[in-house]
Amino acid sequence: MIYEDIIVADKTAQKAEQQATRPRAAKPLAGMGMTPLLPPEGRSGLDGKAFDLIREAGAFAAQTHPETVREVAHLVRSMNCYYSNLIEGHNTHPRDIDRALSEDLALEPKRRNLQLEAAAHIHVQELLDAGGDPGVSPGSREYLQWLHREFYKHLPEEFLWVENPETKKRKKFRPGEVRDGEVQVGQHLPPPAAELDEYLGVFEKTYDLGALTKLRAVTALGAAHHRFAWIHPFYDGNGRVARLMSHAMLSRIGLGSGLWSVARGLARTVGEYKRSLARADQGRWNDTDGRGVLSERALVEFCEYFLTVALDQVRFMTGLLDIRGMLTRMEAWCEAEAKAKRIETGSFAVLRELWLMGSLERAKVPRVANVKERQARQIVSRLMAAGVLQSETSRTPLRLKIPLSVVEAWFPGMYPPLDKIPETGAPASIVLGMM
Repeated sequence: MIYEDIIVADKTAQKAEQQATRPRAAKPLAGMGMTPLLPPEGRSGLDGKAFDLIREAGAFAAQTHPETVREVAHLVRSMNCYYSNLIEGHNTHPRDIDRALSEDLALEPKRRNLQLEAAAHIHVQELLDAGGDPGVSPGSREYLQWLHREFYKHLPEEFLWVENPETKKRKKFRPGEVRDGEVQVGQHLPPPAAELDEYLGVFEKTYDLGALTKLRAVTALGAAHHRFAWIHPFYDGNGRVARLMSHAMLSRIGLGSGLWSVARGLARTVGEYKRSLARADQGRWNDTDGRGVLSERALVEFCEYFLTVALDQVRFMTGLLDIRGMLTRMEAWCEAEAKAKRIETGSFAVLRELWLMGSLERAKVPRVANVKERQARQIVSRLMAAGVLQSETSRTPLRLKIPLSVVEAWFPGMYPPLDKIPETGAPASIVLGMM
């Protein structure tokens, strides 16, 4: 596969100097070329955003029943995957992501590969959300290599090749192994492969969130995201690993409930996301711009941008999951479906009970829907057919299910209009232009 943002290169010291955005007075010690590592403490704007995120992300999950949270989290993982793919320049239609999760893969190779990529991403995030990831710090080398390996090990071999667009030379990489050669990302020249051990060691020590206060850990999220991208330790997949790492860090801090995704916000502001990343790559602008090798001002700006996006996504999902609004939309959907004779009258009472309480014994459906037993069985049968109910067996309690077919009615704005999203494989720029 060709990845446009990666150039596998054999760069000489002279070529590296020519590509640098500004001259360097002296080569920094290995592992220290990405200083400052953290934004300075006491920045009121940054601390204020961090405090708001802690308060709001920690509160809104409590308004939804844990069983319902688990079902919504399935939907959010698919959404996260969709937007993360868009950032990578890969447009995979939500319907194809849904089919991939059911192992309904397309015959056309390009479309099938994008489905496999989506399924691999969701598999990794499921592990993160379920606590199936390593118990070490998400900023540790062990964890980062695990993320990379876990994602790529489920993909065909053709995903494991990168190509130099200048020389057309191809190189195969191993999942989970750091690069052993040099790369270029746009105008940025990441550290030489020989220095990656030092840089990853510094990264691990700095972004050990357990060693930071909660407020400091939240303000460090953007810094960790950028500095990982700056190191660029793998030949491919660094952006995806960075976003999964950020998801894991939010979870470890106690702010990631599985109900929201920063990737949606990053994709919807992808131009600013990439510009902010590139600005934070720059060297110190002047003597008032910190004391590190890189720009402190640009790092603070990226950290503020990252928390702004995260807070916006928490607020978006808080609005969607507001009980009154959620039940109003669900009731409107039931009325429209009953009018079209696809479900039975009385269905909303069942769905409302499931949203609020998480599950429902079949024997209680007549009382909840205020119908006789025969009508209750028909309600359950038709809701099952509509894909909004699930049950392990014919005797176990009913639980809510959220298929893609109801997302626009129940969760408006989560995706762009599904019927307007181009088919899988179309340029991602078309979708990004719709946002």
